[in-house]
Amino acid sequence: MKPPEETPRAAPQLSFQLGSFKMKNPVMLASGVVGVTLDILPRVAGAGAGAMVTKSISIEPREGYRNPTVVEVEGGYVNAIGLSNPGLEAFVKDLVTLKEKPIPLVVSLFGSEPDEFGHMVSTLESTPVDCYEINLSCPHVEKVGLEVGQDPEAVSQITKSAKKSSSRPVLVKVSPNIADIVEIASAAADAGADGITAVNTARAMVIDIETGRPILSNKVGGLSGPAVKPIAVRCVYDISRKVDIPVIGCGGITSWRDAVEFMLAGASAVQVGSAVAYKGLDVFKEIVQGIQKYLDRHGLKSIGELVGRSHSYQ
Repeated sequence: MKPPEETPRAAPQLSFQLGSFKMKNPVMLASGVVGVTLDILPRVAGAGAGAMVTKSISIEPREGYRNPTVVEVEGGYVNAIGLSNPGLEAFVKDLVTLKEKPIPLVVSLFGSEPDEFGHMVSTLESTPVDCYEINLSCPHVEKVGLEVGQDPEAVSQITKSAKKSSSRPVLVKVSPNIADIVEIASAAADAGADGITAVNTARAMVIDIETGRPILSNKVGGLSGPAVKPIAVRCVYDISRKVDIPVIGCGGITSWRDAVEFMLAGASAVQVGSAVAYKGLDVFKEIVQGIQKYLDRHGLKSIGELVGRSHSYQ
């Protein structure tokens, strides 16, 4: 008698959802990798990304720093671009003309006062935005980013202002350059944040030994790339053990193995940035396929079964 055929096992589920924000897979393009123009969105989608985060936007236009703004180092890049962007008004004009949105769009925002974030979110509510990411972690711009993001009360007030104006999920992006990242993430969570993005770049500097001068025009910049991955993994692990909202892992992810490591540490989704410079946009397809094969190999039905597994080893 011929043995009965085994029913094929369903492919593991890669989708990630945070309220109304839905991704077909958990891999996003991180903020700051491409310009503020949205023309690249179809290309990012075609490459396999689950969502795209825009470059950080402020109310007023910002030119950023003069060159040099980026230097390659062993294990990544150090950059101090200065959060250059065309400002909220110009960005909204570009956004409302968007004809195609094949994947969800996350808009990154920065400022110095709670009211600024409330105003920006209110303005963007009439546009095809799926989620907001509040950038409280830039390490090289005064009076915004890290200077704001290391104060739990300021983080709380900014988060509340953004949430009050928003009908979409709000992520808060935190910095590794502070004494207690869990305290800051907890302040955002307690204030109503829907998720935490961890982490931004690490404060860094590169000096030309022949001239003795710092290479970047701003002297200090942010280190990104594989060199920061162990720091970012530790941050995700610590935060995800203390807060009850999803953590989005970011920092040095260049392969599916890196993405899986972040998820084991507690990340529900990940963002990929510097790897685009190393491998091009094809890195997204490579990472997504690798995650799916890993889940299948380990008999896991979904991403959710992977998230935070390392927490059981106390």
